[in-house]
Amino acid sequence: MRLVLAVSYNGQAYQGWQSQASGNTVQDKLEDALSRFTNTRVSTLCSGRTDAGVHGVMQVIHFDTTVVRPAHAWVRGPNALLPRDIAIQWAKEVPAAFHCRASALSRRYAYALLESPVRPSFEAGRVGWSCHALDLAAMQEAAQQLIGEHDFSSFRASACQALSPVKNLQRLDITRRGAYWRFEFEANAFLHHMIRNIMGCLVYIGQGRHPPAWMTEVLLAHDRKAAAPTFSPDGLYFLGPRYAAHWGLPEQTAGYDGLP
Repeated sequence: MRLVLAVSYNGQAYQGWQSQASGNTVQDKLEDALSRFTNTRVSTLCSGRTDAGVHGVMQVIHFDTTVVRPAHAWVRGPNALLPRDIAIQWAKEVPAAFHCRASALSRRYAYALLESPVRPSFEAGRVGWSCHALDLAAMQEAAQQLIGEHDFSSFRASACQALSPVKNLQRLDITRRGAYWRFEFEANAFLHHMIRNIMGCLVYIGQGRHPPAWMTEVLLAHDRKAAAPTFSPDGLYFLGPRYAAHWGLPEQTAGYDGLP
């Protein structure tokens, strides 16, 4: 049968999602726990890879297995074997036609940022930081220039392996609660470092280093050198993909409400 699991994790201690020879990735830890739980070798596919230091609120993975367990056992069993900063949130059996990546309609990320003259302390590694005041109206005006289908080459890392730089950014919402800013992104797919590079530009505009219209100049340049430096991974969270309703999968987990 094909199983789908939702996994949340704090990415500070890991070298990203994708398996590496070091064994110190979220995928490595998850597959080790699943393999020990089932006494078989389990290989997983994910809905969206995350880099070192990036967090997952609802990473969706799937794998095929002949092992039969109740849905709650697929949560509690592996969780007892996982590090404390990685936890399976839910499990569900799906038809073989489901694919966690190919079946996704969109993917969602959030970036949490602290505006303060003092660097983060207890939330270190979990939020980005701006020591200067940010202008909400200026950032919102700049964000709207990115909505829609565009060539996002200016926000693409040199190591990006995507076949095309053209993506459809469906939503970029910016809100504030006290000293904390929350930027929410939704697109059909994202390029490597695309969000962190957009964040660098938004923060520059919010700090008054450039006017909002600069975002369009960067976008149309189709050149990574035109944009701001890549922003810190600390405050980046993969909120998870969206799927068609007929798959019957949750759209979010409890961790969504716990973000700054």
